[in-house]
Amino acid sequence: MTSSDLDRFVAEGEIPQTGLAASGQTVSDLLDEAPRSRFHRRAVVISGMGFFTDAYDLFVIGTVAAILKAQWNLSTTQTSWVTGGAILGAFIGAFVFGRLADVFGRKTVYTAVAAIMIVGALASAVAPSFLTLVIARLFLGLGIGGDYPVSAVLMSEYANRADRGRLVGLVFSMQALGLIVGPLVGLTLLASGTSDNLTWRLMLGLGAVPAAAVIYLRAKMPESPRFKATVKGQHEQAAKELHNFAAGAITSAEASGTARQRLSLRQFVTNPRMLSLMVGTAGAWFLFDYAYYGNTISLPSILLEVSPNATLIEKLLLTLAIFVVFAVPGYLLAVWRIDRIGHRKLQLIGFAVMAACFALLGAVPVLTTAVVPFVAIFGFSYLFTEFGPNTTTFVLPSEVFPVEMRTTGHGIAAGIGKFGAFVGVFLVPQLQAHVGLRGMLIVSAISAVLGLLVTLILPEPASRSLEEVSGERHPNFTAPKKFVAPVTS
Repeated sequence: MTSSDLDRFVAEGEIPQTGLAASGQTVSDLLDEAPRSRFHRRAVVISGMGFFTDAYDLFVIGTVAAILKAQWNLSTTQTSWVTGGAILGAFIGAFVFGRLADVFGRKTVYTAVAAIMIVGALASAVAPSFLTLVIARLFLGLGIGGDYPVSAVLMSEYANRADRGRLVGLVFSMQALGLIVGPLVGLTLLASGTSDNLTWRLMLGLGAVPAAAVIYLRAKMPESPRFKATVKGQHEQAAKELHNFAAGAITSAEASGTARQRLSLRQFVTNPRMLSLMVGTAGAWFLFDYAYYGNTISLPSILLEVSPNATLIEKLLLTLAIFVVFAVPGYLLAVWRIDRIGHRKLQLIGFAVMAACFALLGAVPVLTTAVVPFVAIFGFSYLFTEFGPNTTTFVLPSEVFPVEMRTTGHGIAAGIGKFGAFVGVFLVPQLQAHVGLRGMLIVSAISAVLGLLVTLILPEPASRSLEEVSGERHPNFTAPKKFVAPVTS
């Protein structure tokens, strides 16, 4: 974003007019105490549109795979590759682009991953064979994976201290629209009499539309002032942009900054505190995504076992009902209450309820043979999935790592999480085939319990500054091997 762009935001009233002046404060201090503004909301929408695309592209494939399994006579393993290709790509993309965003900046990578998603979606739509479709989905996944750390961290670094969980959660909550729009598109096309071959191609190709819409908007977004000031050492330029951000309430001279030794990549991956944070964030995300993606993408086959005579349209309606009745309220509750309850605490609650629901379904045979009780309990698990680890596993890694390694750390966590999703996509159908639906759900319950235990490693970031949570303000931070962990409350 140029100075003229920022001036335009000020002129349009999108930048807060007061409340930021404070002599001697750093850029981070000023951002932490800034009031919520139209600028924040616009950033949420732009970031969220990308995340809507991520969700649509990842979850629409369940319906597409159900069509292709019959049309192309795919085996169970081939079907899993169709559903898991983009997730495997996301595993790689999160690592690669997470690191690149800490080297070249959040803004540059932010636009690049959206372009990759456009190409990947269009290539998937015109794929002539199983192999080319899997390759196209792998490429698409690179962009999806890269979008995770950059969307989360850029919003986290622009957010104020009091509303950070809510603002980052709002970005993630756009996943709810992706979950709903996918089945709606499938229902509309199938009900209109569109051929199966054209239906799945349109479903995949439409993922390019929202990605294209955000290219221009993302190019206009400013770079993170925290990144500019701390990583690039551009204190004056960051302060100048913050001056515009604050509509002149502070001057460049009033935003102070001091140089400090920054963590190298080698120090980051060998420092005990950073390793602990990576285990906590990546471990919880892996365990959660195993159950969530495995169950969600396999939902058509799960519902087929619960209701063997259901048609594809009826299964899509049940899927849509679970998302609308249970998942969407969960996202809304998370955004509303995350900063009050606590980010870590909310993750613990969500994992506990998920484990209880899966264990109940696995332990009581009648619950998996009748549609209404199954949908009620399985849906209730979705409520606390969204009002819990599906949101918090995205939020927490954007808060606990130091600024120069924030997208790297988030990318590692997201990448490991997506590897868990890849394992789930392959393993859940196999478990369902060999140990039945109830056995598969018991494994999901165990995964949720382990996720709860891993979460205990993490600090509670709610209402604390990013610098306090990551330990950047600790005097020993310049000597990473002697770094003392922040208090975990």
